[in-house]
Amino acid sequence: MNNITQIIGTSTVQAFQELRANKLRTFLSLLGITIGIFCIIAVLTVLDSLKNNIQKDMATLGSDVLYIGRWPWMDEGGEYKWWEYWRRPSMTPQEVKAIQTQVPDAAIATLCLNTRGLNIKYNDMDLSSISGYAVMSDFDKIQNIEIAKGRYLSSSELDGGSNVVVLGDEISNSLFPGSITPLGKNISFLGRRFVVVGVMKKVGENMAGFDFDNSVIYPYYAAASLLEVRSLNYDPMLAVKASKDKDLDEVKYEVEGVLRRMRKVRPGQANDFAINQLSQVSQRIELFFGTVDVIAWVIGGFSLIVGAFGIANIMFVTVKERTKIIGLKKAIGAKKSSILLEFLLEAVVLCLLGGGVGIAIVLLLSVIFTYGFDFHVTLSLTNFFIGIFVSIFVGVLSGFIPARTASRLDPVVAIRTN
Repeated sequence: MNNITQIIGTSTVQAFQELRANKLRTFLSLLGITIGIFCIIAVLTVLDSLKNNIQKDMATLGSDVLYIGRWPWMDEGGEYKWWEYWRRPSMTPQEVKAIQTQVPDAAIATLCLNTRGLNIKYNDMDLSSISGYAVMSDFDKIQNIEIAKGRYLSSSELDGGSNVVVLGDEISNSLFPGSITPLGKNISFLGRRFVVVGVMKKVGENMAGFDFDNSVIYPYYAAASLLEVRSLNYDPMLAVKASKDKDLDEVKYEVEGVLRRMRKVRPGQANDFAINQLSQVSQRIELFFGTVDVIAWVIGGFSLIVGAFGIANIMFVTVKERTKIIGLKKAIGAKKSSILLEFLLEAVVLCLLGGGVGIAIVLLLSVIFTYGFDFHVTLSLTNFFIGIFVSIFVGVLSGFIPARTASRLDPVVAIRTN
């Protein structure tokens, strides 16, 4: 045990001596290892971070929600037939009420119409191309809308189509800069005045495509009195949330049956609506992540191969430089296994140095992205262990042949070598 510890210590010292003695050569050789480990660990870290952020978004939106409209989020088993989807009939409040009464496993059913391209005015302020979400009751329960100032729209206001509105954070700051309070103020859009009753908390865009920071929320029936909401220019989205502990697939089947009856779709005919859920997006994302993961390993693998040849070259040169020392060690009784282990460990230490630099770069970038770009990076010990293991593996692979060559040298011949 003491002998192995001594060999490890000696190999580590000699690895650092090699690094100091031949800085440029060692640096160029370790660069391949560093790039390879960096590519692998960086991509694994980014993928883990994206997955965790997506899972947080899904937890916020609810994985138990169906989003129903004209357009499927993914292709329906073939070509994406947009020309057919565009002509589908719009979702209606009558269908919402039918689901509320005929689907017992549905906890919430509501409707949301995205009225894009609004021009919003307040005094001399004018904002263009703003999204407005015209909603029915319980929309805030599905999207978990939080209010920073004032209140959300009441049920009576939503059902009665009152001229009231809730502003997104960015809209509020643009129309009412500084200490001006937006509550109670009148803003104009769609040719009508709306009273501001609340301001939403800043949340950013979510996976379902809602960007509440740069939008306004107002009653669906107010929009219906001003716009031709049943025309092909608009696409109201029906959202259905399953009751607690109820299977979403069963709810989906029941909702599909109700809508087919409401729309008089004959047996055997395709649905004239699309039922979407976040799991569809997550499945596609998993496939994408898997592909990126493979690409990262391929790129990192090529870098590691180049680095392995560099380390092997260093070790062959090192063996040649220390031929006399190897001969003396063998002459006084050093075993082949000791010589082999000494050079093998030196190669591993060099690879660990290169891999350590790659991991350090990932750590540095993770701090920059987390605090500088507001993108939370998930650091996993598993990924770091993968980096360390790959470094050790490459070290063993690249150092074995030079180490074996050193261990098989004839001591007499080695001592006489110039």
